[in-house]
Amino acid sequence: MLGFLSTLLLAAALSFTPPVNFPLSLAGNFGEPRPNHFHGGIDIRTGMVEGKPVFSVADGYVSRITIGYDGFGNAVYVTHPGGYTTVYCHLKKFIPQLRAFVKKWQYKNKKGLVDMRLRPTDFPVAQGQLIAVSGNTGASKAPHLHLEFHDTRTWSFLDPLEFLGQYLEDYTEPMIHAFKAFPIEGEGVFCGSSRKQSHAFTSQNLSYNFTAWGKVGFGIWANDYMDGSFGILGVRHTRLTVDGDVVFESDVDSIPYSYSRMVNSWGDYEAYCRTHVWFMKSFIEPGNKLPILHAYNDNRGVITFDEERDYELVYTVTDALGNSRDYSFTVRGKKQEIPPKKVINVSNVLRYDRMNSYQRPGLNLLVAPGLLPDDVELTPKVTVQQDGLSDAWSFYRQSYPLFNWAKISLKLKKSVQDSTKLYIVSHYGADRYSGGRYKDGWVTGQLRELGARYEIAYDDVPPTISGFGFWGADKLRIVASDGKSGLNSYYGYIDDEFVLFEPQEKSNALVCYLKDSPIKRTGRMHNFRFVAIDNRNNKKEFITQFKY
Repeated sequence: MLGFLSTLLLAAALSFTPPVNFPLSLAGNFGEPRPNHFHGGIDIRTGMVEGKPVFSVADGYVSRITIGYDGFGNAVYVTHPGGYTTVYCHLKKFIPQLRAFVKKWQYKNKKGLVDMRLRPTDFPVAQGQLIAVSGNTGASKAPHLHLEFHDTRTWSFLDPLEFLGQYLEDYTEPMIHAFKAFPIEGEGVFCGSSRKQSHAFTSQNLSYNFTAWGKVGFGIWANDYMDGSFGILGVRHTRLTVDGDVVFESDVDSIPYSYSRMVNSWGDYEAYCRTHVWFMKSFIEPGNKLPILHAYNDNRGVITFDEERDYELVYTVTDALGNSRDYSFTVRGKKQEIPPKKVINVSNVLRYDRMNSYQRPGLNLLVAPGLLPDDVELTPKVTVQQDGLSDAWSFYRQSYPLFNWAKISLKLKKSVQDSTKLYIVSHYGADRYSGGRYKDGWVTGQLRELGARYEIAYDDVPPTISGFGFWGADKLRIVASDGKSGLNSYYGYIDDEFVLFEPQEKSNALVCYLKDSPIKRTGRMHNFRFVAIDNRNNKKEFITQFKY
C-alpha cells in the first residue's frame, strides 16, 4: 500500500494533463473485464470523428512507435520521468516528424508493420506537445483515443484515472445488477441446490429468504456509470463483508501484463459465453494469481455456512473517483443434505500446479503449471480421419481458454512430399494457424483454447494476389491473401527498387504511396514486382508494368 501511495504522490508531482483539448468523456475505463483480457486503458470519446489533436500528457520522449500490433493500429509510446510510459492508440496519423522516423524504419526493414524503438535523444516531447491525430485504426470499432499508462520497468497496466481523474466530473455511483451463488461441488448448497444461480438486486437491501449450507462462493454483475457519458464501465473496487468482517476485496489499480488472461478465471467465463454478462467472483480460484484480488479467510473468499443462523452479506462497490454504494442480503444457514461430488476420470484430469503430459495414441498435450485456474477434467473427443493427415482432437465440451500457450503434438498418419509444409490448424470459429514443427513423424504446434479442434494440415499453395491498379493519382493498390496457413510477409519492387506497401484497415488491401517512395513521376513505363509469402514459405510473384 505504501508503494502505491508513493506512486500516487509521484504522479501528482509530475502533473499529468489530458491528451486532448476538449472535456474528457469516457466510452470505456480501466480494467473492464473482456474475454481473454482486461481493458488496459481508458477510451476517450472524440465525438465519433477522426482527426482530433492528441498531445503528450507529460514531459518525456517518444520511445516506441507501432503500426499493426496488439490491435492498436497506429500507436505512439511516450516514456516519462518517474517510471511511467503512456500509449496512444488507434491514431489516424502521426505528426510529420514522427512519420519521417517511421518511413525511414519501414524502408530500412522492408516492412509495412512497424515496431520501432527510439532512444531518449531521438524525439523528446514536452507536456502538451502535439504527437498525432486521433483515428479508428486497428481493432477499434468507432473513432476514439485509447490511452494506457504503464509501469515502464514491469510493463504492468496502471489505471489512467489515478493520473487524470481530476479532469473528470463524476458523482454517479456504481450499480450491482445481480449476485450469483457458486456452491462448491460436493461441499455446499444454496437454496437447496448445488448448481450456480443468480438473483437480481431489485433493491439495495434484498428481503428474500435465501438459505445455504456448507461452502458457497459469491459473485456480482456490476457496472460503473459516469456523469455525461453513456458508457457502461467496469467497477474499480469491490468489497464483500459477512457479519461485518471483510471476506473479499478487489481493487483494479494495476494489472501485470502477463496476467491479463486471468480475467477469465475471476469472471464466470462459462456463463459469459452464453449471456455476454460478466459475474465477477468474490473468491479466488487456486491458479489465479491476479494481485488485485484479496481474500481474508482460509477458503480464498468462499464462505462456510455451518451454523443455523442468519448471515448478513454486504457488497460495497466504489469507482475510481470515490463514488460508492452498498447492497445487502441475508442468507440463513440451514442444515441440509449436500449432493456428493460427481465421480471423475482421473486419467483425464489436468492439474493447475504441475506439469501435465496428456498422452493418447497419436496425441501429446503438454500443459505447464500456471496455465489453468484450477484442476480441470478434460472431455476429450477424437475424430478418426481415414483420409486425413492426422486424427482431429478437442479437449473440452465448450470454450476453455488457458492463461498462456501450451504445446500440442499430433502424429502424422501418411507421408507427404515436403514436411516443411505441415502445420497444426485450430478450428474454432475461423481456422487459425497454430504453428508447426515436424520431427520424427510428429507435428508440434501451440494452443490456448481447449475447446477448439486441432489437426495436422498441409499447405503447398502460394498466396493469391489480385486487384492491382492505381487508387487515386499517386497510390498503387494490391490485394494479397492466403486461405490456408495465412499470409506472413510481402514485398513490392518498382524497377528493382523496394517500395513500401502498407496494410489498409480492416481489409486485405495494401497501398503504396508513390509520393513517399523513391520512385519519381516521369510519365514513363515502370516494371513492377510483388512477392507474397505465407506461413509455410510458399511464394507468389506478380509481375506487370505501369505508367507513372
